[in-house]
Amino acid sequence: MSLRIGHGLDAHRLTPGRPLMLGGVLIPSDHGLAGHSDGDAAAHALADACLGAAGLGTMGDHFPSADERWRGVSGREFLTLVAAKLAAAGARVLSAQVVLVCARPRLGPFFAAMGEAMSEALAAPPGTVVVGATSGDGLGAAGRGEGIVASAVALLEVA
Repeated sequence: MSLRIGHGLDAHRLTPGRPLMLGGVLIPSDHGLAGHSDGDAAAHALADACLGAAGLGTMGDHFPSADERWRGVSGREFLTLVAAKLAAAGARVLSAQVVLVCARPRLGPFFAAMGEAMSEALAAPPGTVVVGATSGDGLGAAGRGEGIVASAVALLEVA
């Protein structure tokens, strides 16, 4: 067995009239993330980190946005599909962290639920995925409240 680290990054712009899904959790907001799927930047970044650590490529390799099969699919479902790919490759998630850059809405009250939802989707023990955020202090599109950026790192044990 070896330990492998992966990093994932995702960003989506905020758009009115769309549900805001982050880390598999519906966040109360009048704006949601634009995307081919549900736009769940937290789950997408974590999926990329896990796939990368296992040497399995990227979300784009497995779930290309040009493929209509993936239209509207939830980030939580993507993580479940990634978990199956990890299991088939003899890999398991030991620890992961997702950091969101988000000026609005405030996400602190949802960190625990996001971590639980993503841990569960990855078939990992509760507490495996930890979530945090920063406002961006007005810098860049996320800091100005125009979108949300997610960065994730995952530690995997790989056979």
